[in-house]
Amino acid sequence: MKKLFVTLFLSFSLCGFSQFNVPTASPRQKVEQQFSMTKISVDYGRPGIKGRKVFGELVPYGKVWRAGANSATKITFDQNVNFGGKEVMAGTYGLFVIPMEKDWKVILNKDANQWGAYSYDEKLNIADVTVPVQKLADKQEWFEISLNPIDAHSSDLVFKWDMTKVVIPVKEAKPEMVTKIIEKLNEIKQIEKDAAAKK
Repeated sequence: MKKLFVTLFLSFSLCGFSQFNVPTASPRQKVEQQFSMTKISVDYGRPGIKGRKVFGELVPYGKVWRAGANSATKITFDQNVNFGGKEVMAGTYGLFVIPMEKDWKVILNKDANQWGAYSYDEKLNIADVTVPVQKLADKQEWFEISLNPIDAHSSDLVFKWDMTKVVIPVKEAKPEMVTKIIEKLNEIKQIEKDAAAKK
């Protein structure tokens, strides 16, 4: 009987714990930011420093890095954008970097579904931009990617880790077209509002 109770207790305990995920060394995070008429989102793993030397050792200079941990980092644009001066079509891309001491090459690659950068293929790159490295005032323990809006038509993609910060400007690909669409939508809303008021 005692064995039966122990078995039942363990079964119920395991069922309860099965609702939870085992903690990971580099937790996954997804960030989204409204951008122009749609949004940008980034899905990435967040490694920690944990007493290690990051750039130049853990993340070697001059080699492709997944811009995070575990599965490759994914970035999704719901509309065409100007990515650091390069026009990019709407879609989901693998986000990779080649870090150097003074600058980083930030890369968008067609293959967004891979583990790390082990099957990274340069031939699948659709855009890359080189941006300067900035120094943080305080150490950033956990790797972080953020999307910081500048105005209604642009946002900064920001990487922070250790004492390093890198910023890539992202803007509407065709702002004049977006402005016309917004103006047209506002006109339609006003017509609908006026029609509703007359009823």
